[in-house]
Amino acid sequence: MHLPFYWVDAFTDRVFAGNPAGVVPLECWLPDERMQQIAFENGLSETAFIVRTGPGCHDLRWFTPAIEVKLCGHATLASAHVLWSELGETADRITFASRSGPLHVLRRGDGLELDFPSQPAAPAAAPDALVQALGCRPEYVGLAGARWLCVLTSAEEVRALQPDHARLARLQPGRVIVSAPGADCDFVSRFFAPDAGIPEDPVTGSAHCTLTPYWAQRLGRTQLHARQVSRRGGELWCELRGDRVGIAGRAVTYLRGTLLL
Repeated sequence: MHLPFYWVDAFTDRVFAGNPAGVVPLECWLPDERMQQIAFENGLSETAFIVRTGPGCHDLRWFTPAIEVKLCGHATLASAHVLWSELGETADRITFASRSGPLHVLRRGDGLELDFPSQPAAPAAAPDALVQALGCRPEYVGLAGARWLCVLTSAEEVRALQPDHARLARLQPGRVIVSAPGADCDFVSRFFAPDAGIPEDPVTGSAHCTLTPYWAQRLGRTQLHARQVSRRGGELWCELRGDRVGIAGRAVTYLRGTLLL
């Protein structure tokens, strides 16, 4: 079996930055075990699998090297980029059916915009295990589903953070967003997901489903410019729209190839 494969760097306009995602277009679904094996072999934070169901409509699933996840922003952006830039999709808007409901992607100038569900955090007490794992006490802690939102005082603190990944891996829930006000943007962030097999994710679109409502309320406006300050780094433009979040960014193809199974 030969399958097309694309490696796309998402939330960036240049290769070797942003968050790399694998994209595998399929005619029909492979067994779950095989898709998990492909994601493990790729070793990327997510590999997306897409199946066309009609004009501008596709089913979409995402796998980390360890598990299938319910929502992934950068691999959705990468999938839309592949459909438009590599596979000749002509629709102006792509709709993906996913485990998180319908997700839409629109072309905006030289970028793409995701339409995702808003997932605001509720204030929560910081457990000692979280503070110990981060090595600092956040000024604000919230909880949004399986993700902690931890807000620090400065972008420099976020960049300098060196969490204890072994302690993070024992947290329940086990995913952590760390954020702070930005100097050359509205806010910065980093994201850690050891329970999904990802010690640190380079750029995380889905985390901005939680970051956007927090910073929109704190800053008093709905349109925001964000940077994820991982080693690779990425840039996002976010907008809060009631119970939905617009998350825009760019993407670039790094590799075209064939999987030989």
